[in-house]
Parts: sequence; structure tokens; C-alpha cells
Amino acid sequence: MNSEVIKKEDTKVTLKIVVEASKFEEAVTKAYNKMKSKFNIPGFRKGKAPKKIIEAQYGVEVFYEDAINICFPEAYEAALKEQNIDPVSHPQIDIENEITKGEDVVFTAEVEVMPEFTVENYKGIEVEKVEYNVQEEDVQKELDAMVEKNARMISVEDRAVKDGDMVVIDYKGMVDGVAFPGGTAEKQNLNIGSGQFIPGFEEQLVGANINDDLKVNVTFPEKYHSEDLAGKEATFEVKIHEIKEKELPELDDEFAKDVSEFDTLEELKSDLKNKLEETAKNKAEQEFQNNVVEAVSNTVDITIPDAMVERQIDNMLKEFEYSLGYQGLNLETYFNITGSKEEDLRNQMREDAKKKVKSELVLDKIGNKENIEVSEEDIEKEVEKMAEQYNQEVAALKERLGEQEINYLKDNLILKKTVDFLVENAKVS
Repeated sequence: MNSEVIKKEDTKVTLKIVVEASKFEEAVTKAYNKMKSKFNIPGFRKGKAPKKIIEAQYGVEVFYEDAINICFPEAYEAALKEQNIDPVSHPQIDIENEITKGEDVVFTAEVEVMPEFTVENYKGIEVEKVEYNVQEEDVQKELDAMVEKNARMISVEDRAVKDGDMVVIDYKGMVDGVAFPGGTAEKQNLNIGSGQFIPGFEEQLVGANINDDLKVNVTFPEKYHSEDLAGKEATFEVKIHEIKEKELPELDDEFAKDVSEFDTLEELKSDLKNKLEETAKNKAEQEFQNNVVEAVSNTVDITIPDAMVERQIDNMLKEFEYSLGYQGLNLETYFNITGSKEEDLRNQMREDAKKKVKSELVLDKIGNKENIEVSEEDIEKEVEKMAEQYNQEVAALKERLGEQEINYLKDNLILKKTVDFLVENAKVS
């Protein structure tokens, strides 16, 4: 096997790979041994027909496709090593010549490679650091949220529905006088003003009384998840069964005792303030870290390989679907609700994916340049932290972590250490 680079453009390299005739013939023989049991040749038991007989009946090219699949991976790997190429994508393969018995086979392989770039002047970069100060109104917002969370709904019978109430209703929706699937329910809870129902529905219930029967006229949004209803006018027959209003608890020492481990409201306020200040500090530090990395990345000019961007988008999609799971949704449901497609979501994510890939490439280059490494003790501490996070025994987690997971852990730790290095050497402007 011999190879040469015949084209290099940005992050794409085209290799010419020549597989000697003798090597290809060896691959053909391997293909024959692998496939011979599939051929029924008169006069021979199944799987016992000689290669020449099968080739004579089916053509000499009968084993070529499998032979290519056998010989190319080895030839490709050897070519990458010979030309010192670090691929980031699967190759696009073409056979350059018509395969003829006794002649060399010539392939071309186009592959995306790691971009070449340099990083300079990354120490002492100036970045603004924003401080977040906790105010009394921030503490009050937390208290108000706790009060809301501990509110109870009580039935009212002496007035009509108003904004903010919860109503218990029956409804039946119709388009052109015909009921549609999913448009009927009984004893349904609805918070007036929540925007839970079709625009205009909730507002028309304001002023109604218990046991009222009323008709609500609405128009479905043009971009509705059900295409059969999108943009259509509909009428809902609604029955009001119950009206409930929110009763908020008093914000006092008794409230503090009920919702926390503290005996007084002042102690609860103090604890909330401490937690908010810790959160504010972490937010400021995280933003400063992100801004330092972004500032360093902006000093570097890199052509990002498409394959790396698409791989990052794949990871972002998985994370997004995972987060949807907490809401009882999946991607298919999300696309139905939003009227979008996976392609739309991928396009939305593309710019952020490019930035993330670029940042990781820059950090990796700086980490290598500064000889940033992780010790066994670093890995041990990270595994302990993971075990605590997932409520597992350290020893059991270690047993499950394979070489690939450990290497991934090492890479992440090196990235973190590199970020810490840049932050320590940055200047606050």
C-alpha cells in the first residue's frame, strides 16, 4: 500500500490510496472464504465450490465489493498514519479505476481533519467582571414565591369569576357544529389568566357564575399543533361547576416555622439572603469564566470542520430531549406543539455549537502548550464527587467506569484546569 495527499483545502484532505494487486487478491480470497457457503453450484456440495468456478459462473467481480470492505479499512488507517492525518469525520470513498484482475486498485478518500491554528497572547487578557448584589427586594421575591407555593384554593359561591381564579368546568368544542377529537372534557381545572387554553377562551369566562352555561367563541392559532384545527373558528359549550380563589398564608413567624427549620421570619430572611448571595457569587464567577474563554477564543481564527459542528449539535439535541423528559415530553411532541422540524432546531443550535467547538479546540491547544495534566488524585476526587452526586458507592462506580469513560473524565478535567489557568491569568477590566 502507498498513499499521497492530492488535495488540501481548509479542513478537508483528499488522499490517493493504492492497494497492490497482490493485496487485493488476498482480500478477494478472504471474501470468497466468507461467502462461499452462500453459493449453490451444480456438481458441488454447498460451500465447496472452488473460487474459480464461482467466478466463472457469476463473474470475476462477484467478490469485489466484499474484498473492498476487507482491504480498504486497513489501507486507509495505514495512509492516515503515513501522512500524519488526524481525521474528525468518516471518509467519502471513491474507486478511481475499473477493478481488473492482476492490477492495483486505486481509491480516493476525502476526509475532514483537525484544523491547524496557533494561539498567542492568551495570558493577561482583559475581561469585565460583573458583580451581582443581593437587595432586600430579591429576598422579598423569594418570600413571596414561598407564600404563593403554600397558598390554598378555597371555594367561593357569592361572586362571579374574576382574573386569577381557578374554575372547574365542563367543555365541548365544535368546528362547523361538529365536535373534534380532544375538544371535550369534564370537571377540568383552569386557572384564569394562565394562558393554558386557546387565546381568548379564558377571558370570556370572567363574569360568569356557578352553574352558568355559556358559549365561548375562539379562533385557533395559525400555527397550531393540530393542522386540522389551525386557523379554524370554534365554539365551546362551557358549564361552570365551581369557582376557587387563592388564599395566601400570613408572612410571619408561624409561616417560617411551617415552611423551614427556623423559628422566626428574620432567621428565614437571613438564610434566604445568604443563599442568594452565594448564588450571585457563583453566577458572577461562572460568567467571568465564560467571558474569559470567549475573549481568548475571539483572538483565534479557525475554520471549524462541519463534522465537529454536527456532532456537537447531536449532543445538544440529546441534552435538549433529556430536559424535555422532565416535562413529560419528547422531541416528536415538541415538534408537533411548535410546528417545527428537527432541521429547524439544528439550525437554531448551529451557531452555539460552532462557538462551543471552537472554545474546546482553543482550550485543548492551550492545555497542550502549557503542559496541563491531571493526576490520579484529581481523577479520584472527581469520581468521588460523581458518586456523591448520583448517590452511589465509590467502589461500585469505579468498577463500571471503562477506559473510554476515564479518558473522557481526564479530558474534561484538563479543560477545567485550562479554564482555571486562563482565569487566574486574566485581568479584570
